[in-house]
Amino acid sequence: MAIKTYRPITPGQRFKTGLVHEELTKGVKPLKSKTTGTKKHAGRNATGRITVRHRGGGHKRKFREIDLGRRKLNVPGTVASIEYDPNRSAHIALIHYADGDKRYILAPDQLKVGQKVMAGTEADISVGNTLPLANIPLGTVIHNIELVPGKGGQMARSAGAAVQLMSKDNGRAQLKLPSGEVRQVSLSCCATIGVVGNTQHGTIKIGKAGRNRHKGIRPAVRGVAMAPNAHPHGGGEGKSGIGMAPKTPWGKKAMGLRTRKKNKASSKLIIRRRK
Repeated sequence: MAIKTYRPITPGQRFKTGLVHEELTKGVKPLKSKTTGTKKHAGRNATGRITVRHRGGGHKRKFREIDLGRRKLNVPGTVASIEYDPNRSAHIALIHYADGDKRYILAPDQLKVGQKVMAGTEADISVGNTLPLANIPLGTVIHNIELVPGKGGQMARSAGAAVQLMSKDNGRAQLKLPSGEVRQVSLSCCATIGVVGNTQHGTIKIGKAGRNRHKGIRPAVRGVAMAPNAHPHGGGEGKSGIGMAPKTPWGKKAMGLRTRKKNKASSKLIIRRRK
C-alpha cells in the first residue's frame, strides 16, 4: 500500500494525498444478501434533537453485514475477495465456506485472495484465524477481541489496530492495547490473529473541505471566531487566543476532563490506564 499525491491542477489537489489499494479485488460488487440500505440521521436522536454536531449530508452508503463473532466454528473458508467498506476504516474480506455459506469478516493485513481461514479451537495460529484467547500463544498480535464470550468482537476493529497478548493468569488474559492501556479479558473470549488491514489509513491528508463533506462531516466553526454570547471563547478586540481553559459551547471543560464513569464495573479489569 502506497501513498499517492496529485498533480495540483486545482487548489484542492495541492496538498491532497490518497492511498493506492493494491490489495482490493478489482471489479467486485458487494454481496447482495449481506448488504442493506442505511438511513442518515444527521447527528439527531429519536426526538429530533442534534446530539452529535457537525454531521449531515455525505455520499449514499450501503451497510455490509460483518461476522464480528465468527460464528462459523471449525468450518474452513476461502478468501474470495478483499473489498472496500464505506462504513469503517478497515477493509473487509468475503469468505466462501466449505458448506456453501458466504460471510464478510474484517480483513487483516497480509490476508490474500485464495487463502484459507477458520474459526474455532481447531484453527491454526495464522493470519485471519479466530481462536479463544486460551489457545493463542503469548506475544501474539491480535484484533477483533471479544469482551464478553460469544458477544462478538468489540476491541481493535479499526484500520491498523493491533493488540498484544501479554500474559494469562487465573482464567484471564492481559492485553496491551494500542493506547498503552493494559486490561484483563476472559480466556474464553475469542480474538483474530494479525493486524487490521488498511494500515496507512491515518496518514492521508484530506486536502479540501469537500472531501469531508463526502464523508458526512459538516464544517466546524472555531469558538474564538464566535461572539461571546455564542461561545465562552468568543469576543475580544481583534484576533485573540483562548485565554482560558478550553471549554465546550456550554461552558464545560473540553480537554483533560475524564469522562469515564467512576463506578463502571469493568474498571477493575484495567491494570494500567492509557497514556
